[in-house]
Formats: sequence, C-alpha cells, structure tokens
Amino acid sequence: MPPFDHQYFMEQALREAQKAFEESEVPVGAVVVHDGLIIGRGHNRTEALKDATAHAEMLAITSAAERRGDWRLEDSILYCTIEPCAMCAGAAVLSRIKTIVYGAKDIRFGACGTIFEVPTDKRLNHRVEIISGVMEKEATELMQIFFKEVRRRKEKIN
Repeated sequence: MPPFDHQYFMEQALREAQKAFEESEVPVGAVVVHDGLIIGRGHNRTEALKDATAHAEMLAITSAAERRGDWRLEDSILYCTIEPCAMCAGAAVLSRIKTIVYGAKDIRFGACGTIFEVPTDKRLNHRVEIISGVMEKEATELMQIFFKEVRRRKEKIN
C-alpha cells in the first residue's frame, strides 16, 4: 500500500490531469482515497463526452461510488489539482466526502473558499474539511502551459 500522504495522492491527481492535457481537455485531475487506497480516478472529459458535468471530480466520485457499491463515500478524501467548482464541491458534500485536498485556487469558479464556500456552509447537513495549496505550483504550471498552448493555436488560426 502506498504511503498515506497528501503529496503522493496529489501526484496521482496530477497524473490524471496530464491525461486530460494529452487529450486536449482542461488539465484537471482527481482521485478519491479511502483507507489509504485510491478507489476512484478521473480527469476532465467535457470535450470528449460533450458533457458539461464530465469534470475530473465528478468522474472520480462516480468511479469511487461504483467501486464501493455505495454513493456514500464517508471517510474518503477527494484530491483535486484545481479547486472544485460549485457542482463538484456540491457532489463532494452530497457523497459525504470527509476532506477535499486541492492544489491551485480557481479564481473564476472556485467553490471551496475562493468565490463560494459550498463544502463548509453551515446550512448544509454535511460539511467537508478543506486543505488547499498541496502541490499548487505544479498544478498551476500545468494549467498555464495548457492555456498558453490554446492561445498559441488560436493565434495561428487568426
């Protein structure tokens, strides 16, 4: 069994993000960990699946629920390279994720403290602990490289 530490599992999420990058998807990756084991993986597939809900976190949560045979992912940790949006943060709350660990903040859509605070909202019946900034530099760099490439391609077309 791999060592249980945030950096190791964030590295696994970054591997998922790299897959998204290679598929020309926004490079976000996620893994769900339970009892020190990865039980769900996902990377952005919105373009490939033509589905706005095909975010890395959603796919990882679905994968983990299928593996566990239960939608409740209590005592599980969701590792995401980028701060989850409102949809993904809401899914973490609804699936009873214990902790969200993410790398870089999302200044446009972040729902774990940057714009919204979905996982810690006291009005909800379940709250999720948030840990941010794990391998933030690596997650940020991958996003910057991706969007620089997107802009370069657009300039070539125009």
